[in-house]
Order: sequence, then structure tokens, then C-alpha cells
Amino acid sequence: MGKTDNDTKRYYSISEVVRITGLEAYVLRFWEKEFPTLRPKKNRGGNRMYTQRDIDVVNRINHLRNNEKLTIAGARNKLMLKRSGEKKTEMIHSARARTIIGQIRKDIEDLLGVFS
Repeated sequence: MGKTDNDTKRYYSISEVVRITGLEAYVLRFWEKEFPTLRPKKNRGGNRMYTQRDIDVVNRINHLRNNEKLTIAGARNKLMLKRSGEKKTEMIHSARARTIIGQIRKDIEDLLGVFS
């Protein structure tokens, strides 16, 4: 059974985001300090609650750092600048595709855990 938009979770824990993005938790926490656009909410217990938008921002930052080889400052500046509509749309679609791939990876890991 495939997931529909109605099945999408509203919030993700940091461990789920780690599995979806392939990044370490300490990287996500560091990026929160460095990128004003990445601000996951925290619940009463102080645990981070990432939204789909937060995951998309993480994937955009990851793309800028690893594919475009930008420094933290360069990636921050690029995220803050107004981008042309076409380039911004392309980056958003690319980030969304990486998010979907990460969610599929997480689902497969969950299934493997059930059957092992």
C-alpha cells in the first residue's frame, strides 16, 4: 500500500529525520544554529519536531554543501537570497525527491526490522 498525502506525518523526530536524510543528528543540531530557515519546533519534553518543510530545508542545505560545495556561510547566503522562480522550483523539486527517497529508505528499514 502506497502512502498518500493524507498518510504523511505532520511531525518527525530527529531520529526519523536522520534516517530520511542520511545525516547525523549532531549535523542537524549544528545546522539549526547556522541556518535561520531551519527551526524545528520542540515539544514539552524538549524533543525536536520536524515538519516536511524542515526536512526539505535540510535537503536543500545538504545539496548546497555537498553538490554545490558551498561553505556554511555560502549556503546560508544562497538560501536567504531571492532566487529566480525556475531555479527555486528546480531546487524545491530536487529536495522533495531526496526526501521521498529517504522516506522509502526508512520504510524499507522498518520492513526489514519486522521480518528479521
